[in-house]
Amino acid sequence: MGHAVRHLRDAADPFISNLKRRVYPTLELDYNKLLDMVSEMGYRLMKSGAEIYRVEESIQRLLQAYGAPRGEVFAIPNCIIVGISSPGQKPLTRMRRVGPHGTNVRKIEALNALCRCLCAETPDLDQAWEALQTAAADQTYFSTPQQLSAYFLGTAAFCLFFGGTLADAAASGLCGVAIGISLIFMSRLGTNLFFKTIAGGFVSALAAVVLVALGLGTHTNLIIIGAIMALAPGVVITNFMRDIMAGDMLSGLSKFAEALLTGAGIALGTGLALSLARMLGGAA
Repeated sequence: MGHAVRHLRDAADPFISNLKRRVYPTLELDYNKLLDMVSEMGYRLMKSGAEIYRVEESIQRLLQAYGAPRGEVFAIPNCIIVGISSPGQKPLTRMRRVGPHGTNVRKIEALNALCRCLCAETPDLDQAWEALQTAAADQTYFSTPQQLSAYFLGTAAFCLFFGGTLADAAASGLCGVAIGISLIFMSRLGTNLFFKTIAGGFVSALAAVVLVALGLGTHTNLIIIGAIMALAPGVVITNFMRDIMAGDMLSGLSKFAEALLTGAGIALGTGLALSLARMLGGAA
């Protein structure tokens, strides 16, 4: 009887070992490497302007795909904390601070695709890290002329949408170019978002007044409205609403405050330019 039991146990050992490797892949994982990789993925997504729920879900899916037990993620707009409890080891935690950032939809799409690929194929962690660094290193940007052309066309289209004439649209497009130049210049100086928005609103309103005085355009208000749409925090408002609906109240309120601050910057810059124009006009 004992011989038969030992025979069955010996026959079952290879099957059990194989099952353990498939069900518990974490036994062979380097948890520090895994934690570094998933926290880097979250950081890059956040830095590209991804929503909070997208960042947390991507990290959770990667942890599950690699078999990490009891992984926890907490993210807010300027910080990511990831923790896992590995078998027989102390809990491991990574925290990444996320500095000021904009929105890069192209990079979000690339990182999303990479995350799905890693979850489906679960390659070696070194290979996953290299792939992540390659995706993060993609610095594809539009040239300055392309950006300024987009500012011109976008603001001109908004002016027409709000009821402006073709002359108003042309003036609004030029104001949009002025906004683009000021934003690019102030970004190179390292200026924060609030002051960049004030500068954009100021130069657009001042340019609108000057262009109308020169005879290009007739409706100053429509020209300014079309131009400042280039500064409107549309993506921030969208992400704020999505975070609130997803239950991420802290992140949603943070982005709501950012949207309000951007709106205040637009109003302040535009108001200063119009007040200056009235003062100069009165003095003349």
